[in-house]
Amino acid sequence: MADDLSFSDFTRGEQLRLVALHARMAKRGIAGPTVDLSDLQNKVRRIEKQAEKRKNGK
Repeated sequence: MADDLSFSDFTRGEQLRLVALHARMAKRGIAGPTVDLSDLQNKVRRIEKQAEKRKNGK
C-alpha cells in the first residue's frame, strides 16, 4: 500500500476488493514461488492510485 494511505482512506467497495485481491494473491502464492502475481498487483496499485487521488483532491 502507498505510504501515506491508511485503510480508512479507501471506500467500502475498495476495501472489499483489496481484501479479495490479497486473498487471491495468497492463494496463488501457496502454489509456489514461480507463480505470476503481477496482474493482481497491478489491480491493487490501480485501486491505491484512485484512493490517493481522492485523498489529495486531484
